[in-house]
Amino acid sequence: MNFQQLRIIRETVRRNFNLTDAAEALLTSQSGVSKHIRDLEEELGLEIFVRRGKRLLGLTEPGQEVIVIAERILLESENMALLSQQFAKSDSGTLNIATTHTQARYMLPPVIARFKAAFPDVRLVLHQASPKEIAAILLEGQTDLGIATDTLEDNPGLLAFPYHRWSHGLVVPKNHPLLGVEPLTLEAVADYPIITYDEGLTGRARIDQAFEKAGVEPDIAMSALDADVIKAYVELGLGVGIIASMAFDPERDQALSLIECTHLFDENVSSLAVRRGRFLRSYVYRFIELCEPEISEQKVRRADVDR
Repeated sequence: MNFQQLRIIRETVRRNFNLTDAAEALLTSQSGVSKHIRDLEEELGLEIFVRRGKRLLGLTEPGQEVIVIAERILLESENMALLSQQFAKSDSGTLNIATTHTQARYMLPPVIARFKAAFPDVRLVLHQASPKEIAAILLEGQTDLGIATDTLEDNPGLLAFPYHRWSHGLVVPKNHPLLGVEPLTLEAVADYPIITYDEGLTGRARIDQAFEKAGVEPDIAMSALDADVIKAYVELGLGVGIIASMAFDPERDQALSLIECTHLFDENVSSLAVRRGRFLRSYVYRFIELCEPEISEQKVRRADVDR
C-alpha cells in the first residue's frame, strides 16, 4: 500500500468513478490508474469499487470504509507538510481563499490590505467561485479558507463560522418612479423588469422566497453572476436591480440610486469556513481574525476538537 494508490482511489471517487478523468487529474495514464486500484484491492483482499465490466459504478460497502480511511491518511500527510512549513517559515507561504465575486470585490479589500501589511511575504490567491463550488473546493483541500453565503454551514466536513450580516437593496436609475413609493412593496417592484443574481448566488434564494411568500410573480428579465453586471444593465434602463446593498458605491454608481429593502427581504449571513481536521498555518488564523475578531484561533481549534 502506498500514497499514490490512496490518491488514486480518492480521485476516482471525486471524479464520479470516471477513470479517464481521474488519470488526467493525477497526470497519469488510465491503465496506470486501473493497475493501482487492482493492486490495492488484491493487497487488501477486498473489492473497493462496484463494477459493470470495466466501468466503475460506485463504492462497495467495504470500499466506503476504505475511502474514509484513505481521506484521513492523506489529510494527515498533507498536515505534516504544512506543519513543517509553519516551523521553517512561519510568516511566508501562500494563503488560498475561495470566495464569491461579491465578497472579493466589496467585503475583503480592506481586510486584505491589513493582512498584506502584517504579512508581506505571504502570497495571497483568491479563487472566485459559486457558493456550491466553494464547499467542494474546501473539501478537496484546494484552498485554506472559504467565504460564502448559505452553502457552508450545514456541511459535516467543514467548520463554518458566521462573520457578516448583510441585506439586499434595490438599484434604480436616478429619478426612477420607485424612489417616490413609500412604503416600497414587492408589488410595486414587480411592476418593472427585474435584473438580479443567477440562481444559487448571493442570497438569490431569499429574493425568490420573499416574492413567493407575498404571492407576487416577479418578471426576472435578466440574471447575472455579479452586481457590477447587474448595475450596468440597470444603467441602460433594462430594468431595476436587486443586489447586495454592500455592492452599491455612491461614488462609482452616480447614475444610480439605492433603495434599502430590509423590510422586504430576509437578512443574509456570510460565513467563513475551513476543512475539518486540516492543519492551518498561523497566518490563516490571523486572516480569519481580521475578518471577525471573535473567530479566534482558539475558537476554531476548539470547534475542530469538538467535532
